[in-house]
Amino acid sequence: QFSTSPPLNTDRQKYQSVSSSHILHWLRFFFSKKPKRKKKKKKKKLGMGFLDLLEVASMPIVQVLLISVLGAFLATDYCSLLSADTRRSVNKLVFVVFTPSLMFANLAQTVTLQDIISWWFMPINVGITFLVGGILGWLLVKLLNPKPQLHGLIIATCASGNMGNLMLILVPAICDEEGSPFGSRSVCRTIGLSYASFSMAIGGFYIWTYSYQLVRSSATQFRNLEAAGLVKSPNKDIDSDPCSLLLKPHQNQDLEIQGKQKVSTGTYIKDLLHQILEELFAPPTIGAILGFVFGATNWLRKLIIGENAPLRVIHDSVKLLGEGTIPCITLILGGNLIQGLRSSAVKTSVILGVICVRYIILPVVGVGVVHLAWNLGYLPQDPLYRYVLMLQFTLPPAMNISTMAQLFDVAQDECAVIFLWTYLVASLALTVWSTIFLSILS
Repeated sequence: QFSTSPPLNTDRQKYQSVSSSHILHWLRFFFSKKPKRKKKKKKKKLGMGFLDLLEVASMPIVQVLLISVLGAFLATDYCSLLSADTRRSVNKLVFVVFTPSLMFANLAQTVTLQDIISWWFMPINVGITFLVGGILGWLLVKLLNPKPQLHGLIIATCASGNMGNLMLILVPAICDEEGSPFGSRSVCRTIGLSYASFSMAIGGFYIWTYSYQLVRSSATQFRNLEAAGLVKSPNKDIDSDPCSLLLKPHQNQDLEIQGKQKVSTGTYIKDLLHQILEELFAPPTIGAILGFVFGATNWLRKLIIGENAPLRVIHDSVKLLGEGTIPCITLILGGNLIQGLRSSAVKTSVILGVICVRYIILPVVGVGVVHLAWNLGYLPQDPLYRYVLMLQFTLPPAMNISTMAQLFDVAQDECAVIFLWTYLVASLALTVWSTIFLSILS
C-alpha cells in the first residue's frame, strides 16, 4: 500500500496541475485581451466627401443670400428703409470709409515683408485671373452685343472674383475638416488665414484699379451716348462702338461721339497720368498701399499690431470699421435686387455667359497655370498654397462691383440680377471644383 500510494498522489497532483492549467488557460482566454490580429491598414482617405464640401462651400453663399433677402425686404414699399437715396449714401460710406479700413486692417496684421517675398507668385496669379477673365468678358461682349451700359459690368464680373469674405470663410473651413491633405488644423488655419488675407488685399488692389476703371469708363461712355441721343440705337457694328473697347485703359474719357479728334502726344500723356493718379488715390487703393507699408515695415507694424503695441487702439478701431464692409455691400445688393427683378431685362445668354466664364473656363485655366508654375519650381511645397491659387480662379464675382455700379449710377439693377444667379450657382461650382482640387493635391 505504501509502495503504491506515491504514484496515486503523483497522478492526483498531475491531474490537479493539468486541470488547474486548463482552468487558467480558459480564464486567460475569456478575461484577457485577445491578441490583435494583423489587419491590413486601411489607407486614410484623403480629401473631404462631396456633401461635406457642399456644406462648407454653401455656408458663405447662404450668408450672402440671406443678407441680400434682408436688404431686399428693407427696400420694399412696405418697409422703405433702403430707398435709392439711402443706398447711394451708404454706398459712398462703403467706398470712402469701410473698404479702405478693411483692407488696411487685414494687410497690416497678416502680411509681413517675408510673406510678400515668399508668396511672390500670388500677385501674378491674381493678375492672370483678371487678365484672362477680362479677355473672356470682352469676347462675351463682342459675341452677345448687350446694352452699352452693360459692357463694363460684364467684363468686370468676368474678371473680378470675390477674394474677400469668401476666401476668409472657405479656406479655414477646409482646414477644419478631417481628411484634408493640409496637415494640422491649427497650423493650417493660421497659414490659411494669412493666404486668404493676402489674396483679399491683392484682389482688392486689382479690383479698385482695373475693374474700377472698367466700370467708370463704361459709365462715362454711356453718358456720352445718352447725351448724343444714340443710346437707344442698336449697336450693329461692335468694332466701331467705343464701349466695346473697354480693355484699352488709355482711351480718352472725353471722346466726342460725332467724330474722332486727333489728340497731341502731350495731352494724351497728361490725360493718362491724370487717370492713373485718380485710380491710385481711390480710398480703397490708399488703404491697401498703407496696409502693405505698415505690414512690411517692422517698426511701424509694432506700433499698432500686438498686445504691447502703444497705438494698438488705432488698429482695433480701423478693424472695427472694416467689419461693416461686407454687411453693407450685401444689403445694398439686396436692395438693388428688388428693382432689378422688376425692371431690368438682362438677357439669359449674358447670365449664362458670365457663369460659363467664371465657373467652367477660368477654373480649367487655373489648374493649368498652377500646374505649370509647380513644375517650373515657382511655388513652395505647401499644398494649401496651391489650393488657394487654384481657388482664386473659381470664385463668384466680387461684391465691390455692385459698389462701383452704385457709385457711378450705371447698370445697378442688371448688376443685382447677374449677382443673384452667379451666387446661386456658386455653391455647387465651388463644391465640384474644390473636390477636384483636393483630389489633385492628394
